[in-house]
Amino acid sequence: MFKVTMNGKVIECNNKVKVLDLIENHNFSYIACSVNNRLRELNYELNQDAEVKLLGLDEEECMRIYESSLRYIFAMATHKLYPDLKIKFNYHISRSIFCKILNPGVKFNQEMVDNIEVMMRNIIKQDLPLKRIIVTNEEVEKIYRQYDLTDKIDILQYRPEKTVHLYECDGYVNYMYSYMVPSTGYLSSFVLRLYTPGIIMQYPRSEAKGNMLPFENERTYGLTLKQANKWARILNAETVAEINSHLDTQANIVDFVNMCETKHNNDLCELGDKIEKDIDNIRLIAIAGPSSSGKTTFSNRLRIELMTRGIKPVKISIDDYYVDRDKMIPDKNGKYDLEHINAIDIKLFDQHLVALINGEEVEMPSFDFKQGKRVKGKKVKLPPNTPIIIEGIHALNEMLTPSIPRDQKFLIYIAPQIQTNLDNHNPISITQFRLIRRIVRDHKFRAFDAERTLEIWDSVRRGEFTWIYDNQEGVDFVFNSELDYELCVLKKHALPLLKQIPKDSPNYITANHLVKFLKYYRDIDDSLVPCNSLLREFIGESCFQDV
Repeated sequence: MFKVTMNGKVIECNNKVKVLDLIENHNFSYIACSVNNRLRELNYELNQDAEVKLLGLDEEECMRIYESSLRYIFAMATHKLYPDLKIKFNYHISRSIFCKILNPGVKFNQEMVDNIEVMMRNIIKQDLPLKRIIVTNEEVEKIYRQYDLTDKIDILQYRPEKTVHLYECDGYVNYMYSYMVPSTGYLSSFVLRLYTPGIIMQYPRSEAKGNMLPFENERTYGLTLKQANKWARILNAETVAEINSHLDTQANIVDFVNMCETKHNNDLCELGDKIEKDIDNIRLIAIAGPSSSGKTTFSNRLRIELMTRGIKPVKISIDDYYVDRDKMIPDKNGKYDLEHINAIDIKLFDQHLVALINGEEVEMPSFDFKQGKRVKGKKVKLPPNTPIIIEGIHALNEMLTPSIPRDQKFLIYIAPQIQTNLDNHNPISITQFRLIRRIVRDHKFRAFDAERTLEIWDSVRRGEFTWIYDNQEGVDFVFNSELDYELCVLKKHALPLLKQIPKDSPNYITANHLVKFLKYYRDIDDSLVPCNSLLREFIGESCFQDV
């Protein structure tokens, strides 16, 4: 006999039992579970004392399981209806999945969308089981060829394990690099819409407490993703296997790194052209983006780009305008929220910007983080027509600079917009890409272990949803800060940190998920990363480090 404590209730068991069979009044509201702090499927079998927590769609990991399972059902329905079609998934606008057809000259139409949705709803209504099966790498290759999933074969050579966990449902087999829901009945919440040339699939979001968010046709973001996708094709870096194929020789690695860096150089040149053409009007260059986008290095490189054009901008730190800590409004947990806009002395910041633009001398503040208060800084007076650069979470927020007309502002949104997949059915998360950057940077520059970074990540994400994403549409320029080679560099920094997180840690679930896709990347040595690369902001030894 053993005891299972599930959501506070103690259950005595005589024989091994699935977590799913212990759930009373089961109504598909739980997606997965935590068993002794380790993420498990609801079909996980218990045979000894355990602490079990049932998890729903308000948990990010459960949302990821739901989304992976939904991709599986979409691919399954498409295979049943159109067996000759090859499809590819990518993350897209409005926090959704975009599916396109890879067959030349074939595009989705409304009739196909309707047929796929009817088939998906039928599969879901039948509540068919998703069965996990284990096969060898040799066996899985034969299965992939049978289902014409040959893109999945390419990455097998980089898989350290000897076996693969596939999922079978009503005769269909696929693998989504994720745990899955127990059966198709869990997946009733989704929306399909034709978004030519593909299909947009929306699904419940954890940040919306498991609800669906309204569709937003984010034009600026959509164009950025389209450009990123085009660049990945040009570079032959649409999958991890394709990226790894560039690393066979030292010469090829050098070429690959420099092609990626040249893309950043070209984008900066394009940005410099746009600013130069309107420099008679531009007085403020505002740069914002989510955590670990590379804002600091980017602003320095932009400053130098403009200097080559005879434009000499001055950077001003928004952080120096924090109100004294004893005047900050604590959050619901009693902690100081430095990401809230009220943590900044908006009135003083706005006044100083206007004064500087008008040619007046200003005594700038400097925020002393040890004392938690502002102290006197240096006096600044700008030459005529000198643009000011600001960067930070609120830089694009109109509340921060209300006295400066929009036509005098040049707004830049920066973020890594990765469009790389493990295979055609499994895109890599942009959010997790940034999290890996943050883990490496926090360890390098703040002496944080990965556990500490993961502990604060939810708070960081809440700040992004509150203050950043609503301001990205309508900007003057979007800079994609992703470098297609960078996970080959970050891998060796991140993996040891992630593997230090113990299995009984509440952060083990997230850490283990990051390990699962990082392990597929081959290594690139740090010495091949240029000193002015945006990647140096995270791994160190940047030439801008003390600027």
